[in-house]
Amino acid sequence: MKEIFFSEAIASAIRNEMQRDENVYILGEDVGIYGGSFGATAGLYDEFGPLRVRDTPISEMAIMGSSAGAAVTGMRPIAEIMYDDFLGCCMDQLMNQAAKFRYMYGGRVQVPMTVRCACGGYVTGAAQHSQSIEAMIAHIPGLKVVYPSNPQDAKGLLISAIRDDNPVVFFEHQTLYGVKGEVTDDFDPIPLGKGKIVKEGKDVTVVATGVQVGKAKEAAEQLEKEGVSVEVIDPRCLYPLDKEMIYGSVEKTGKIVIATEECKRGAWSGELAARIAEDRFECLKKPIVRVGALDTPVPFSQPLEDYMLPQTAYIVDAIKSVL
Repeated sequence: MKEIFFSEAIASAIRNEMQRDENVYILGEDVGIYGGSFGATAGLYDEFGPLRVRDTPISEMAIMGSSAGAAVTGMRPIAEIMYDDFLGCCMDQLMNQAAKFRYMYGGRVQVPMTVRCACGGYVTGAAQHSQSIEAMIAHIPGLKVVYPSNPQDAKGLLISAIRDDNPVVFFEHQTLYGVKGEVTDDFDPIPLGKGKIVKEGKDVTVVATGVQVGKAKEAAEQLEKEGVSVEVIDPRCLYPLDKEMIYGSVEKTGKIVIATEECKRGAWSGELAARIAEDRFECLKKPIVRVGALDTPVPFSQPLEDYMLPQTAYIVDAIKSVL
C-alpha cells in the first residue's frame, strides 16, 4: 500500500486496463501529449501512443458520439469530457443513443463505454466550470453513475466501470485530484452499487457524496466530542444504489441527513429522500434533512462561493437539527 494522489489513482486504473485489454482506449481534449487538464492521464500517451490515447478537437458531440459507435462494435472507449458542465453539449449522444442502444436493439448489443468528467466547485471556477449535475445523469435509464470520494475508491471503481458492458458516467470532483490517500498495490475492481460505511455511529445517519464525504466525516468527528455518534455512509455509486446499506443504517439510527454539493432543486438527494420516505418511513424518528448548495449558479467570488456551497458547519447544524 502506498499514498498517491487521486489523479494518479485514475491514471493507474486506466493504465492497468489498457495493458489488460487492447480494446480499451482513451479520448478527449488534451488527454494525450498534455496529460489531461488535471493530470489524470499523465504518461499514458508516451506508453500507448496516439492511436490509443487520442487528443480530440473541442467537440463533445464528436467525443461522445464516436465513443458510443466504437463501443457497440466491441471497443471499450474511455471518453473524457473535461467538465461535467459540458455534458450538455453532447446530451443527445449520451442520453438518446448510448443509454438506449442496448434497449432499442433488444439486448443484442453492448455499450461498454466510460465517460469521465470533472465536477464540482470550491475552486472559483465560476458558473460554467463548477456545477454538480449528477442528478440529471442519474435520472436517465440505461446509464450507471459513479462518484468516488477518495483515491482508493477512484481506482477500484474506475476499473469496474471500464469492464462494465454498459455506459458508465464517472464523476471526479476537481478538488480531489490533488488529494492523497492510501491505495493498495493490487488492481481489484470495486463492484458498482456497493456503498461503504466510512464511520460507524448510532445516533444519526449521514449519507454524503463526493467531497461532502470528507466534510461529513469532519462534522462527525466534531460532534463526537459532544457525545453525538454519527454514522457516515458513502454510496460511491448513485446508480445502482446500495439502498440496503442505507436502509439498514436508517433502521438503526432513525434519523438521516443527506449531504450533496448539488443545489437542492431536483437533486439526487431528493430522490434518495423520497426512497427512504417510501420504503422506511416507519423507521424515521425525525424528518429527513438535506444539505446542498443554494439555488443559484456558482459565483466566481470566493466568499460568495463558500457561502453558496455546502460547508462542514452546515452539516453540523443539520445533524444537530435532528437530534
